Amino acid sequence: MTPGADGPAPRRRGRPSRAAHAEGPDARTRILEAARSEFAGRGYDRTSIRGVAKAAGVDAALVHHYFGTKDEVFAAAVEVSFEPALLIPSILGGPSEDVGERLARYFIGVWENPVSRAPLLAVLRSALTHEAAAKALREFVLRRLLERIAAGLDVPDPAFRAELAASHMIGIAILRYVVRAEPLASADPEKIIEMVAPTLQRYLADG
Repeated sequence: MTPGADGPAPRRRGRPSRAAHAEGPDARTRILEAARSEFAGRGYDRTSIRGVAKAAGVDAALVHHYFGTKDEVFAAAVEVSFEPALLIPSILGGPSEDVGERLARYFIGVWENPVSRAPLLAVLRSALTHEAAAKALREFVLRRLLERIAAGLDVPDPAFRAELAASHMIGIAILRYVVRAEPLASADPEKIIEMVAPTLQRYLADG
């Protein structure tokens, strides 16, 4: 029998097929959703590209094609929780004297949402014990979010101000949602926003 005349063609390794690429955004979205779930449920150490691919129903080569390494998949999973394309215009779009409140409200809102909280908990826990996860978190929160916000406000030392804001917000996240220290863990979100907003305002917008 002539090879390839009947039955499926032999599977090739390496670059995904055109059929795989044709799935486009749907496949990419499934990969991101699977990555968030895998990192949340298994942690950074035990999550693998193969496991993410299996959960997404795609070949591992397609995960590599879209995102590259596990570190890059992790970074993308962090980014999808914060949606910077929506966040940055919403923070910079209003009066500069209210930027601290807008940022505090957005940040607490993301953490209070159970859908986004689970993968973010995995991000924080992983960042405390794995340098690759910590690097991904630093790169995203500082470079992609806060530095761009501070730079958009046209203030001196935007990178330093962004780091101060990040240290404040990440500290709150660790104590409230990871360590669950009281009374912070049970405090009303509106009270936290009210207390934190002036500090973020001073970090990011005051001259």
